[in-house]
Amino acid sequence: MKKLLSYLLSPIYILFFVLVLLIFHPIQMVCRLLGGYQLRKKSVDVLNYLLVYGLYIMGCKIRFKGFENLPKDRPFIIVSNHQSLMDIPPIVIGFRKHHPKFVSKIELGKGIPSISYNLRHGGSALIDRKNPRQSIAEIMKLGKHIEKEKYCASIFPEGTRSKTGKVKRFQHAGIASLLKYSPSAVLVPFVIDGNRELMKKGNFPLTFGTRLTYTVLPTIDPKGRNAEELTQEIESMIKKELGQ
Repeated sequence: MKKLLSYLLSPIYILFFVLVLLIFHPIQMVCRLLGGYQLRKKSVDVLNYLLVYGLYIMGCKIRFKGFENLPKDRPFIIVSNHQSLMDIPPIVIGFRKHHPKFVSKIELGKGIPSISYNLRHGGSALIDRKNPRQSIAEIMKLGKHIEKEKYCASIFPEGTRSKTGKVKRFQHAGIASLLKYSPSAVLVPFVIDGNRELMKKGNFPLTFGTRLTYTVLPTIDPKGRNAEELTQEIESMIKKELGQ
């Protein structure tokens, strides 16, 4: 029955997903034109709320944990595992009060309705992995931005999505660069659990009845500590939460 529901309901959610992206692309543009950053951000929050909770169509059970413990009045860096294309919407929703920005590959900055527009105009860092100088400049700009505005930045130190759900080795360079340009930031480990199971067969079919859990772990103050050591500690914390 679960397999049958996966095949029957996946086209409905995928159609819903595509329509939401297409509808909110011009909405974002109009909001930015009429109300600038703040109004555009509200449209992005609604967009991502629909993408996350639209998964009720697939019988998903969705839970956010630990968000009441987020730091206040200071910038922070979300350090997360990376399971699928669906990792971004829960970050936008869960951390919406802290204006999350992303470190993303430059290719995502064009061609995807709503998503590319948000990355280009929302303050995220679009990095060219073949151009270290450009990547450093983008991360520097992002670090300074969250430092000034007391916002948060999100980074996936695995680099690419895990195809199996098993956490890959975390790289520390991006975290080190963000901390360099946002010296008052703390680190917030974030665990994504279930998104890989949801998309274990790729984009179709999605898995009916998946439990999706998004967990904020205890904040880490990086002051006086080595970025590589901190990265390894966060990797271990996330693996432990996932039972790996």
